[in-house]
Parts: sequence; structure tokens; C-alpha cells
Amino acid sequence: MKPDRDSIAEAVKRVIIAESGPGLQPSALTEDEPLGGERLRISSMRLLGILTRLEDELDTPLPDDLFAGRSYDTVRDLVDLAVEGAEGSPAR
Repeated sequence: MKPDRDSIAEAVKRVIIAESGPGLQPSALTEDEPLGGERLRISSMRLLGILTRLEDELDTPLPDDLFAGRSYDTVRDLVDLAVEGAEGSPAR
């Protein structure tokens, strides 16, 4: 059974917090939270770590073609990516 969007969103938030280390709870992050904002301060290198951890956390590979032409500005962007990877189809 594939995970639903809510469980994927919680996993994404857990991974973001683990990688950014601000001491927040997943429930404190909204999907509109900017990745490069004051709270998270996620760099491009840290984003790579997040993507790798998401693959492990969700036990789902994120195919390279999911990354083409995208930007990752908010938590929602990463949730959408993870949903697409888990479902194998676009989440948009």
C-alpha cells in the first residue's frame, strides 16, 4: 500500500527538520514554509541530503526525470516531489 499525501508530508517535514536542525516539530512547519527562509535555511547541498534521506525514509527511489525543470522553494515543493515519486505519477 502506498502512503497517502498526509503521511508523505509528515515524512518530508521530519527529514527537513533532521537535515536543517532547527529543533522544530513537524507540526510546526506548514507546506508554505520557505526552504531558504530564516527558520530552515536549506542550502542546495543540504537539499541533496534531504532528497537522499527522503528516498530512504519513503523506501521509494526518486527518478531523475522528476527533477527536470523544477525549483524547490517551499516544503510543499518537496512534498509534491515525494508524492510523485511514491505514486509514480504527477501530483500536480
